[in-house]
Amino acid sequence: MLLVYYRLYITFTLSGFLFDLDQSNVYRDISILEPLIKLCVPLPKSYKRSRRLRTIDEVEEYFPGFRAFIDATEQEIPRPKNKRRRKSYYSGKKKRHTVKTQFMVNSEGLILHKTGYKKGRRHDYDIYKHNHPVTPLQVENVFDLGYLGVQNDYPTVKSILPLRKKMTNDLSKEEKIYNKKQSQLRTIAEHTIGRIKKFGIMGTKFRNKLGRYDNISSIVSGIVNFRIIRTNRITIL
Repeated sequence: MLLVYYRLYITFTLSGFLFDLDQSNVYRDISILEPLIKLCVPLPKSYKRSRRLRTIDEVEEYFPGFRAFIDATEQEIPRPKNKRRRKSYYSGKKKRHTVKTQFMVNSEGLILHKTGYKKGRRHDYDIYKHNHPVTPLQVENVFDLGYLGVQNDYPTVKSILPLRKKMTNDLSKEEKIYNKKQSQLRTIAEHTIGRIKKFGIMGTKFRNKLGRYDNISSIVSGIVNFRIIRTNRITIL
């Protein structure tokens, strides 16, 4: 019942009809099941584990290819009634009210870290500055242009970003080839976010209370991790 609700994001009324339950019982049962499922799936870490990765082999096991991919995604929410909240949650990029979540995945698509939801008005890099995961020195962090400035602000972090087009000059052929390669690398994070958004509860307008958002996004991330682990036969988590 919970998986059907997460995947299709149907109403409690329809869930009750499908599973022969009262609408109030559906909500109560899902509330009971959620903490139990969190114990059974590999949830993203708050990620302080990198400090315990002392050998190169341990680092490579957790970060295959010595790469981590960091990206943020937005999800639409209902228009807040409060005017101040309405302004802070309005995303200029999406032209609607949203919340943002930042993910870090490895080269196999495993979600190693996620932030709690942030207001849609905040910039991706601003979220990173206040909620960035700590990776081992050997690991390259791959970003998109939304994280410009990370190389100057965090010189000890190995950062890879695409080249930005200058106002006066176009990119050279070599620079365009470089950007294309970086774009192909970032598809790993985009595919993982796409798997998350296949769940209707994370891919459509979020109708639940925002107080439940982080809990639900962690469970969905854990389910995605579980599928990747089973498919690739990974044992590190």
